[in-house]
Amino acid sequence: MSAVHSSPCPPAELEARLRLHRLPEIGLRRFHSLIQAFGSASSALSAPASAWRSLGLPAASIDARCSVQVRDGALAAMAWLERPGQYLLMWDQPGYPALLGEIDDPPPLLFVAGEPTLLERPQLAIVGSRRATPPALDTAGAFARCLAQAGFTITSGLALGVDGAAHRGALQAGGSTIGVLGTGLQKLYPQRHRDLARAMVDNGSALVSEYPLDAGPLAANFPRRNRIISGLSLGVLVVEASLASGSLITAQLAAEQGREVYALPGSIHHPGAKGCHQLIRDGASLVENVEQILETLGGWRNLPPASVDKPVHPLLALLHVAPQTSEGLAHSSGQPLAQVLASLTELELEGRVSNEGGRWFARAG
Repeated sequence: MSAVHSSPCPPAELEARLRLHRLPEIGLRRFHSLIQAFGSASSALSAPASAWRSLGLPAASIDARCSVQVRDGALAAMAWLERPGQYLLMWDQPGYPALLGEIDDPPPLLFVAGEPTLLERPQLAIVGSRRATPPALDTAGAFARCLAQAGFTITSGLALGVDGAAHRGALQAGGSTIGVLGTGLQKLYPQRHRDLARAMVDNGSALVSEYPLDAGPLAANFPRRNRIISGLSLGVLVVEASLASGSLITAQLAAEQGREVYALPGSIHHPGAKGCHQLIRDGASLVENVEQILETLGGWRNLPPASVDKPVHPLLALLHVAPQTSEGLAHSSGQPLAQVLASLTELELEGRVSNEGGRWFARAG
């Protein structure tokens, strides 16, 4: 059923909210202020310009209220909502994710393509560098697979690098994942992730955006969407990030929102590890395996695991949790080192593991 028909919000009020949402310089707080001042979006739109000016609203917004562009955009969004698998969640309506509603500035509207109920399920965010190293990509995928198998939905930003690896890892485990976009859902960015986005929707996962459907990629919107990634999640895991990485913004927001923050350590010589090390100095939990994350989440640990289609090689299962040395694998598995080395050689030839800097990594896919 479409959101237009399932929502208790009448069509006229829905259209009015969509029009308010498209007005220039109407941010989250002004949107809320208008609803509170006039009782509804419909009443706000029909209120005299003087009433808007008395609330300190900008002239650009007042002048655009009745513009053809704003009206047509709202009508196009209503038509989009009529199609199967496309929804609109509103902060004061049923179905809005409760955890997100707790943050200081929850988005008043959320467009969703895919399965909207995922937004109310326990989530863990995995974020990191867009230019991540191959070991970091493999690690992000491995953590995502294990966390998805533990029953968590994996949330990230659909960016290149760590985000994409996390989404793919969750799908490979037969789990669910949510991509929070910094653009409108009809202006997917980056385009290189179009196939990934389609696979997510087709396999019971979801794409989410607070921006109008036709909103293009603006630099300022991407850091802002990070509060949604952290706001939806119980915790945020940062996998490889420089000191200038947007992932640190997500982690800072998570801490401010009372969420758990986890960071993977790396080499002191690698610039991509410096952001994680700074987070750890600031109080983030240093983690080396999934078990350490699950231990901090208490009661969430007993979630039903996602189904896994095929058995995993014992050494590969250990590497899905965290990279290890050959000696570490021998100790963890209880196997003789010679047997471990022979198995690792076979797995490397099959393209299922790689060795970087003396540590073995499970390869994504």
